[in-house]
Amino acid sequence: MKVKTAIQKRRAYRSLKKIAITRHLINDLSESAQLFCSCFNNQPWRFVYVYKQKVLRKLHSALSPGNEWARNGSLIIAVFSKPDFDCVIKDREYYLFDTGMAAAAIILRATELGLVAHPIAGFSQKKVKEILNIPRDMKVIALIILGKHTRKLERSLSEKQIQAEKKRPKRIPIKKFVFHNRCGKK
Repeated sequence: MKVKTAIQKRRAYRSLKKIAITRHLINDLSESAQLFCSCFNNQPWRFVYVYKQKVLRKLHSALSPGNEWARNGSLIIAVFSKPDFDCVIKDREYYLFDTGMAAAAIILRATELGLVAHPIAGFSQKKVKEILNIPRDMKVIALIILGKHTRKLERSLSEKQIQAEKKRPKRIPIKKFVFHNRCGKK
């Protein structure tokens, strides 16, 4: 699959069915992150792949209301880092950007494999850190819920979420976020 095709096919579906999580799959996704670019090749990203049912159930308690659908995921990837792991140039901390790019590489590779990798921000960072033994000085940036898309709608979805399952949510027009030569100029 070409990169553009993976970008076009990628969707943040919430209706998921279980899949087998193997070490091969985890290594495959991890290699995509490992090879991605970062400031001075610092590779500031850290991931915890959660697939054991006992740990998944504990992690579900850290999810915010509206993310009950994530319980149908087969894998949750905790994405975390800290400023010390990457470039800090004057007031610019690169760790969030670089870690986000590595997470995007995982998401696109999952899409290429026919999977859904849905990143979420709705969780308690404190609980996630406690459950997964992530050091206090780290920032949990996102959780990525992984599974296989199913057309059978998840019963916990809100009406807005149901509509997003049926049709890709409207995107902001390019002219709203692209400027030429100076901000504010079209």
